[in-house]
Parts: sequence; C-alpha cells; structure tokens
Amino acid sequence: AAIPATELTPRVRSLLMQQIDENRLLAAALNQMRDRIEELERLVDEDTLTPLPNRRRFVREVERVVQHGRRYGTPAWVMFVDVDGLKAINDTFGHPAGDAALIHVARILASMVRNTDVVARIGGDEFGLLLEHIDEEGAHEKAERLIVAISEQPLRIEDSEVALGISIGLAQLHPDDDAETLIGRADKAMYRRRAITRSSMTS
Repeated sequence: AAIPATELTPRVRSLLMQQIDENRLLAAALNQMRDRIEELERLVDEDTLTPLPNRRRFVREVERVVQHGRRYGTPAWVMFVDVDGLKAINDTFGHPAGDAALIHVARILASMVRNTDVVARIGGDEFGLLLEHIDEEGAHEKAERLIVAISEQPLRIEDSEVALGISIGLAQLHPDDDAETLIGRADKAMYRRRAITRSSMTS
C-alpha cells in the first residue's frame, strides 16, 4: 500500500520533491528539443532564397498525391515552370538582380494558387506547382493565367523595369507514375513548349 505523504520523513519528502523538479526540467528540455527538431525539419524543406518549399519537400508532396491518386483516382497535374532570360538579367544587372527576379516570380506564383496547391522552387530558375482536383482544361487555364501575370508584372531594378517571362510544361498524373517520372514528364513538356514558341517567333 502507498505510504501517505504525511508519514514520509523529511529526508524522503526532500528526495521526492527533488525528483519531481528533475522530471519537470527533463520534460522542459524534451519539449525544447522537440521544437528544435521541428524547426530543423522545416528549414530542411525550405528554399534558401525564396519564401517557398524546396525540391525535397515538393517531391514528397508529389509522391503523396501519387499514392492518393492510385487509391482514389484523384486527378492531379504538375507544372514545371522555368524563368526565361535569367542569365541575361544576371549578366546585365548582376546576380543580386537575378535573385530578386526569382523572388519576384516566386511571390507571384504563390499568390495565384489555391491553399491546397503546392508551389516550390525545385532548381536554379525552375519552379514546380502541384495541382490537385483539377481537370485538363483547368490546368491549362491556370498555366496561361500564370504566364500572363508574370508578363504583366515587370521587375524593377534600379531605375529600370525588366520584363520577365516563364515557360510552363504540364503533366497529368497517370496510375503508373511515381513522383520523379511525373515531374520529369512536366519538365520535358516545358522544353517542348519552349522550342515551339521559339520556332514560331523566328518563322
């Protein structure tokens, strides 16, 4: 049977209080460690330049949608977005201006998607968008709106306004996809579209 607290000797009561204090300190330390781990995990998933997730997080989100699509048949699309002419901006105005262009594009992209969509920077001048519960018409309309929005919001550098452009490739989720194949197909679609656009401009 438990010994009533009133019957404990002063020495035992002191040891119990000490143990309670140590347990509280340990619990506080564990909470701090847990918070730190969560912060480190968040930083690992964030792009170091733009206010967006990075490729690691994007691939994980795409894989989640791939698995969901296999189970429930939920439609989804991936957009591969490439910023046009970034090298020219770097060469003309310097790399800080190129970084500013990427941040500018990232903010526009993030402002034009739904809360359920995922926007990430997945490469130097490359962004990825993951769109769930959207059909082909809606995906293409979204791509066109993004292209127009970027073109209509030039970047101000010093006393100049620099026009920006993006190229977008679209890939629909297929049952046999994994994250990398879906992203890769969107990447190839972007390069095909860019080649067609350049060919039409020179013809």
